[in-house]
Order: sequence, then structure tokens, then C-alpha cells
Amino acid sequence: MSICPAAPRARPASRYRLARAPAETGPSPALEAAILDSRTLVTAQTQPRARGAVRIVAGARGLEGLRQEGSLRALFPRGRIGVEACLINTAGGITGGDRFSVSATARAGARLILSTQAAERAYRAQPGQTGRLEVSLSAEPGAVLHWLPQETILYEGCALDRTLRISLAREARLLMVEPVLFGRMAMGEALRAARFHDRVEITRDGAPVYLDAVRLEGDIAAQLARPAVADGARAMAALVLVAPGAEAHLAPVRALLPATGGASLLGPDMLVLRLLAPDAMALRRSLLPVLDRLTGDTLPTAWRL
Repeated sequence: MSICPAAPRARPASRYRLARAPAETGPSPALEAAILDSRTLVTAQTQPRARGAVRIVAGARGLEGLRQEGSLRALFPRGRIGVEACLINTAGGITGGDRFSVSATARAGARLILSTQAAERAYRAQPGQTGRLEVSLSAEPGAVLHWLPQETILYEGCALDRTLRISLAREARLLMVEPVLFGRMAMGEALRAARFHDRVEITRDGAPVYLDAVRLEGDIAAQLARPAVADGARAMAALVLVAPGAEAHLAPVRALLPATGGASLLGPDMLVLRLLAPDAMALRRSLLPVLDRLTGDTLPTAWRL
């Protein structure tokens, strides 16, 4: 007996019809605006964002702990006394939505030097997004801690919040510097719409000994042009030295500074410095001799490259 295939059944008529607009009719202006807004929101939310974290523990005999995550790494040059770490941001810079953190501890009797491979860059951010960098450092009794990052370069449209917290034991020593460039003068850059929030906190045995904050938003170039702010300078650096005999460096350091720099003592063992310069070259020209003196000519090699 042969079996014949069944005849195809007719599809039942749908109870619903899809209404189609004429080909020449497009979405309404209100709908077009909503579509554009949603695309902008999705683009801002789905763009890749960098995450990175480094934790370093240095002991009297060398490196005791290291943890690296994401796009933040540390290299350790050889031939140095103590532990020297060179931080590298493999993301190439910081933009809105990025999150980076550095944590480092110098145990009792340790010597820890932290620097960066090159200048950090804060790039244009999406509206409503901010890049964040948090650094937390501590030094136990008898430890020596140097925080010596190279310049942070701010670009037009950037939004950067940066925090540096340093906790010192009574007998610990510290040298800290933070240089910042407000655009690249050689490229004709000026920050007309940018945001930079910076805060530095140093405590000693739990008591605050140094607090400094910078909050610049909007037309930063116009704000820096004010005589009472920076008188047109586009580069600056802040430096703090905490060490026995810091007062002995005061007069020699002042002699190395231009008229746009100043140094003073917050105590016999605590020297602070503020330096303004018209551009990056002038800032380095004034800053490097000071750093060479305060580091005993042991400034990380990356500063010379």
C-alpha cells in the first residue's frame, strides 16, 4: 500500500493585521528626537570603561606583596636600594567612567619608591561621566616612602576626580610630588570646558598635618589667567617633604625656585613647596633640581626618559 503525502493545509487567516505606513511617510519629529536621545544614552552607557588596581607591600628585605588587576600594572626596576615600582596604565589614559586605585604600604624599616612610566593623561569624558583615581599610601615606623608620579596632563573636555591619602607613623619619612599640566601649550591647547577635582590628605599618627584641595571647572584657562589664581600659568606642582632635618633644605630649595615658586616649613621636619610655570618644559626645568636634591640624586630613571 502506498502512502501519499498529505496536502498542505491552508494557513488560517490572521485575526490581526500589521498596519504599514506609506513609504514616503517617516517618523514624526518627536519620535526622531526620542530615537536620537536613546542612541546617545546607549552609546554613553555601553562604551568600554577601564578598571585597574594595584596593591604593593614593601618590607625591609624587599617586596612582600603584590596584587594587580585590570589595566593597571607595576614594573620593578633592578639595582635600586629598597623597592622601586613603576606604575603603568595600559589603558593609555583616564576618561569618564574609568576607575583606578593604587594602594601601597611600606613596612617598618622599608624603603618604597613609587613612580609612573610616563605622564598620565586625562582625556575628554562623556557628559555626566567622571574618571576617578584613588591612591592610598601608608608608611610604618622607620620606613621611607616616595610618591613621585610624572605629570598628569589634562585635555579639553576631561572630568577627573583624584584623591591621594597618605598615612605616616611618627618616625616615617615621606617625599611626595604631584605635577599637573593644564593642556599642552606647544599644541595650542586651552581648557575651556573641563573639570579637575584634586585632594591630598596626609596624616601622622592619625592626626592631619597637610590638607590641600583644588577644584576647577568650566573655563579653566580663564580661571588660571586670574592674577590671584595662577596669573596665566598652565603648569603646577605641589611637593611635601616629611623627614628629620627638612628645615636644612629650605634655603637651598628656595634658591632653586623661580619667582613663581615658593617653599616654607610647617614644622622643623616638614617642608612644603608650590610651583607654577608657563608650560611643561619650564616646570621640569625648575622641579628636577629640587627633586634631585631631596632624593639624593636617586630620582627614578623614568623621569629622565
